[in-house]
Amino acid sequence: MQTPRISARSFAGGSLALAAVLTLTSLAPSPAAPAAAAQPEAGPVTATLSDQDEVAVTVYNSNIALVRDVRRVRLYPGASEMRFVDIAAAVNPATVHVRSLTDPSRFEILEQNYQYDLLDPQRLLRKYVGRDVTLVRTRQDNGSSRTEEVSARLLAYNEAPVWRIGNEIVTGFHPEQYRFPEIPQNLHSRPTLVWQLQNGGPAEHRVETSYLTGNMTWNADYVLTVARDDAKADLDGWVTVRNTSGAAYTNAKLQLVAGELNRVADGQALMERVVGKAMREDRQAPEAFAREAFSEYHLYALNRRTTLLESEIKQISMLSGGGVPVKKLFVVNGQQFYYRNRHHPGSPLKDAVRVFYKLRNEEAAGLGVPMPAGIVRVYQADSKGGVQFAGEDRIDHTPKDEDVTLQIGSAFDIMCERKQTDWEKIAGDTYEMAFEIRLRNHKATPVTIEVNEPIAGDWTMLSSTHQARKTDAWAAQFNVTVGTGEESVLRYRVRVRW
Repeated sequence: MQTPRISARSFAGGSLALAAVLTLTSLAPSPAAPAAAAQPEAGPVTATLSDQDEVAVTVYNSNIALVRDVRRVRLYPGASEMRFVDIAAAVNPATVHVRSLTDPSRFEILEQNYQYDLLDPQRLLRKYVGRDVTLVRTRQDNGSSRTEEVSARLLAYNEAPVWRIGNEIVTGFHPEQYRFPEIPQNLHSRPTLVWQLQNGGPAEHRVETSYLTGNMTWNADYVLTVARDDAKADLDGWVTVRNTSGAAYTNAKLQLVAGELNRVADGQALMERVVGKAMREDRQAPEAFAREAFSEYHLYALNRRTTLLESEIKQISMLSGGGVPVKKLFVVNGQQFYYRNRHHPGSPLKDAVRVFYKLRNEEAAGLGVPMPAGIVRVYQADSKGGVQFAGEDRIDHTPKDEDVTLQIGSAFDIMCERKQTDWEKIAGDTYEMAFEIRLRNHKATPVTIEVNEPIAGDWTMLSSTHQARKTDAWAAQFNVTVGTGEESVLRYRVRVRW
């Protein structure tokens, strides 16, 4: 467009008209300036597993895990939407924390959504209420089959679909296929985290997302193989990790936390306390798992990467100790009601002789590492050189330099019979009682049996055939040696005041 030539005499009538014409002239586009191109609207950015740069998983032995997922994402400048897919289906949305590792100061989350309306045939049909669907079924015609397609509008889908086909309302129509033109935007093939964000930094960010998920746990399993002489044993510890969280973690850093974790409603607070610490402490790797104290727990970091598949049980070696000194114990535990009532008149009462193995979790024994709670399965060599299962017991979390005591069953060849031989009321609240405990050993070796008698009230041991040791306020202990094929008798008299 050309600017008109204006002569001075054309505006002799006044300067206001000149000002108006000059303003219109300045607004006209210059012939050298092209029209500005329209900016394309920024669509959602999707971060998938192919963008994953790093993943780390910290599993607690209380059916939760902390996932740290780092992905490289290209973002639009300004406001945009980012979708994070391939996450755990059991994610707790309240615990999600996201940040940019590249430029955190210019990466701002405006809104967060967890979309878990997952794609399946029933949900897809319900999303199409009020819309058209193509119904397909096979018809038989003169001995041949043909496919018939019908366009129908889904009016309602409660217990069953209601269709409008042409001018009729139809129910009970059972097509072989439903064909949909598209997947609704609010229906997802997998759980998705969606953020509305503001990017004032570079186009590419390393985005870290951390969250707690359920349906993932771990436990420790131990195998104690005892030598035939009951003096030494080998102890192997295994970590068993179970993943049913709804996601796989490929080439992940794995850490395990052992301890009694207090769970509160605010999972976000828990996540913020542990994410910074737990995900940083995998620096040194002297053994299969690097161990360290973490808060009031113990942290075990696997010194290599591993893959946790969905619906997988994985076992990883945790510790191994050879030639660990063990001690075999035979124990008889009495009951408190023996001292308040006359019991089983006319015949002795049989007590079980329980069998225990005892070892110490110390470095001198080849151990000396914190042992998470778990089940210890005990095996022992037989006379043919084979190994047989001897029993199992559950242990609590055991720090180093503490004893581990395992009950594996009851003795077959040792018998214990007890009877009350006297019961006398001395005063209004004072009684004297006498007991006789017979121990018979049918084993090929002598045994020493620990007899523990829980005595309620204010008591005094008046006499005993074997030395009595007061192990606590309400218990006396005797150690009775019984030779091969022999019987030993423990007799004692006690005065009790209630």
